[in-house]
Amino acid sequence: MAVIGYLVHDLTDAAVARRMRMFQAGRASVRLGGFRRRAAPTTVAGTAIHDLGETKDARLLARLVAVAHQIVAPARARAVVAGTDVIVARNLEMLAIAVRVAAPGQRIIYECLDIHRLLLSRGVAARALQAIERRLLARVDMVLTSAPAFRDRYFRTRRGFDGPIWLEENRLLQLDGTAPKTPTLHGGPPWRIGWFGMLRCRRSLAILRALARAHPGLVEITIAGIPSYTEFEDFDRDVTDTPGLRFVGRYTAADLPALYGAVDFAWAVDFFEEGQNSAWLLPNRLYESLAFSAVPITLAGVETERWCAEHGVGLRLHDPAAELAPVLERLTGAAMAAMRGAVAALPRRLVVADEADCLALTEAVLGAGTAP
Repeated sequence: MAVIGYLVHDLTDAAVARRMRMFQAGRASVRLGGFRRRAAPTTVAGTAIHDLGETKDARLLARLVAVAHQIVAPARARAVVAGTDVIVARNLEMLAIAVRVAAPGQRIIYECLDIHRLLLSRGVAARALQAIERRLLARVDMVLTSAPAFRDRYFRTRRGFDGPIWLEENRLLQLDGTAPKTPTLHGGPPWRIGWFGMLRCRRSLAILRALARAHPGLVEITIAGIPSYTEFEDFDRDVTDTPGLRFVGRYTAADLPALYGAVDFAWAVDFFEEGQNSAWLLPNRLYESLAFSAVPITLAGVETERWCAEHGVGLRLHDPAAELAPVLERLTGAAMAAMRGAVAALPRRLVVADEADCLALTEAVLGAGTAP
């Protein structure tokens, strides 16, 4: 059995466990090591972890120090990947470690699912980081990314990377072959909106709070996931002080059917790093909402909205703060049923990844497949 060495920036990220399950479903064994943002379990997806230490959100300098330590004293990181067929490095900081610990000729995959703002900026520190990434990319055998814009507008255009790039969109992983059940249609106000996942957009919270305050009885808003507290002035207070809005905390993949089944719309708007990363990404919440028949609310002009426009789904707005309330006030049960029907009619392969997708991904990572 082929063995993948997986170096990650946050062992506690649920997306890491999902990628692990994809590699395992692709008939590979995985060794996992990396940093953590909080206390980590002893295993992820049934695999023992190699803990390289704790780092913090929004503490870039501290993270760089932790990475530098692993580069100077790489024994722990090298133990994760020694003898593996390939190293997959999730994020730039782990790529630097991967290049340091890789054996001569050992295959390296750069998994990049977000583009940090410094990689798109023009300051001295930003240019230095960009130069480092270009140098590390010369050692990379394949880039693994999640959105066409990352491939085309960043790696091809800005970084000039001409090697293989594998596009693996953030589709819902469904390995048991069953289709997600369509929840019962909710016929009228209050319309229920869910904002789920990584919560880091201050402007989104402000829009949803204002909507709930100004239109009692029109909307009920549920928030779930992991707030990036460094991005909010006081997230907990803002939620508690807003009637019609509630935060239900963290969740697991097993909670997704209940979360999305309880809402009409999924908030898929993101102003975080506006015009850069948030304009290019195709987030997990897009595919999750569609898989469970919630209608995504998207912002015109970004990749999420373009994806929805191409496939004829979603509520697409130019100015959510000004447009959403009037749209919901005019919305009828028949119109809602039509939007839900368009979501239900989507080909399953567009929003759900299965075992065949896992096999194709794993073969590409191992060098046995061809990156499209």
